[in-house]
Amino acid sequence: MEKQFETVALGELLIDFTEYGTSEQGNPLWEANPGGAPCNVLAMLNKLSRKTAFIGKVGNDVYGQQLRKVVTDAGIDTRALFADPEVHTTLAVVHKLENGDRDFSFYRNPGADMMLNADDLPFELLQDCRIFHFGSLSMTHDGVRAATEQAVQYAKACGALISFDPNLRPPLWSSLDEAKTQIAWGLAHADIVKIADNELEFLTGETDFDKGAAILRSRFPNIRLLNVTAGPDGSYCYYGDTRVYVPAFLLGGSIETTGAGDTFCACVLHDVLTNGIDNRSEESLRSMLRFANAAAYLVTTKKGAIRSMPSLSEIQAILS
Repeated sequence: MEKQFETVALGELLIDFTEYGTSEQGNPLWEANPGGAPCNVLAMLNKLSRKTAFIGKVGNDVYGQQLRKVVTDAGIDTRALFADPEVHTTLAVVHKLENGDRDFSFYRNPGADMMLNADDLPFELLQDCRIFHFGSLSMTHDGVRAATEQAVQYAKACGALISFDPNLRPPLWSSLDEAKTQIAWGLAHADIVKIADNELEFLTGETDFDKGAAILRSRFPNIRLLNVTAGPDGSYCYYGDTRVYVPAFLLGGSIETTGAGDTFCACVLHDVLTNGIDNRSEESLRSMLRFANAAAYLVTTKKGAIRSMPSLSEIQAILS
């Protein structure tokens, strides 16, 4: 049976405040960019003409209204985007470090994204999608964790492929041991995983990607497609007995890396939607990584994520 939605994602939708210079008085200026990893993924998929839907919660406030408009404008189905009447929209302040990486300060104690619960779940969406995508930020607290776990299990039972991004944000966890426990749950239920180099080291203790990937795949043999992103050092794919590496596109003009991993993840899902997950050749996986790396590079040349996703023609121009 053909499914209506190609990807449904659940999780956080928030405002990323990114640095925007200083005022005439010398005060720092911040731009309120819409963000949140799961919706970033969907926004990129929509740029690639995929039909998507989002499950999450924002506050009934000015930022929640801004986010709803942005997500709607991106073409993402918002029937399961709820507004909490009491808890404000989650905010994150993104500080750019000298090495180009980022440091996050979250205003989420609580934040509206944490208020999603199992009673909110739209089961008609979960049974009508080819891929269900989620990350670990919807597993930091009991209520939203229960909703996430139920959504994953239901979508999987209905035949969806499960995509997971650990997306480790240490300040949002009560302890790093708890983070490891919940991330392990996500890994144990996933068919497709996108993991960053620092997250692989966090979970396995290994800085060698091949060794870390081997440990992860041994612990979680359910993972069929494992991709490791290493920023300017490129990306790796582990699939069956095949290991593929593709260098990053270092063409200059990068401003910040917000959304780069989500853009990469979306392009991998786009490739799976096109080519399937079974019987993949080394060359097809290499092509998948090149496409994802090109898109990830392009999003670093703009600020923010949801409104900065590249078009197919822009990606193809880089590849050519």
